[in-house]
Amino acid sequence: MFKITQKNNIITKKPFECKRDHLTIRGTEYRPTGESLPIAIVCHGFMAFQDTVKQYAIELANMGYLTYTFDFCGGSVIKGKSDGLTTEMSVLTEVKDLESVLDYAASREYANQNDIVVMGCSQGGFVSSLAAAKENYNIKKLILFYPAFCIPDDARAGKMMSARFDPNHLPEVIQCGPMKLGKCYVEDVIRIDPFQEIKGYKNDVLIVHGAKDEIVNIKYSKKAYKTYRDISADRKARIEIIKNGGHGFSREIDKIAKEILNDFMVS
Repeated sequence: MFKITQKNNIITKKPFECKRDHLTIRGTEYRPTGESLPIAIVCHGFMAFQDTVKQYAIELANMGYLTYTFDFCGGSVIKGKSDGLTTEMSVLTEVKDLESVLDYAASREYANQNDIVVMGCSQGGFVSSLAAAKENYNIKKLILFYPAFCIPDDARAGKMMSARFDPNHLPEVIQCGPMKLGKCYVEDVIRIDPFQEIKGYKNDVLIVHGAKDEIVNIKYSKKAYKTYRDISADRKARIEIIKNGGHGFSREIDKIAKEILNDFMVS
């Protein structure tokens, strides 16, 4: 455990563990001073690990949120600390991981379980949107950076990034660049309509997407924004397109994204 000082705030950073089924999820808690703290959970993307989103965790902790990052079970190529095989990971297992972390965070005596923010990047954004739609938690704000709503369409087309396969005759193992996926990865999403699934979420949502994203076509975020906007007139639904942003933001683009994040959180 150690403390970091940001913007005159003292944030205590320490590791945490929780369980999903027989697997241990490992992550990091960023705790600002105070009690009854609102909660924020930040989810990393496909093949990544928790430190790739820690800048957002620190940003949210500076706003007074009890913030958590974590490694999805089987969701990392390198540096992931949680249990689980990549061949047993899917979008739906990651939804369960996120729910376990939400349960853990809500059980802390210094947390306010009635005020929750969930944020996700890429696949983590898709996962966050599915978890939020279940309405099992008091999620007040949903933040999606370049969310991968394309995953079900990619599965149906037999292509996921560098992976190619026959969706009607799935192999047991699918090689996707440096990561080995199990056929469960495809089976769990191939019949999903993401824009129907996300309709259960009724509160505020922010989508940030780069105009030069070559992995997730921006049309998916535009359709998600329209879906969110049309379901509830009472919510704040917002989309921001960053002119030179790709998939995964550079340091320069990330400064813009964090400014948008800050503005959304205080609005």
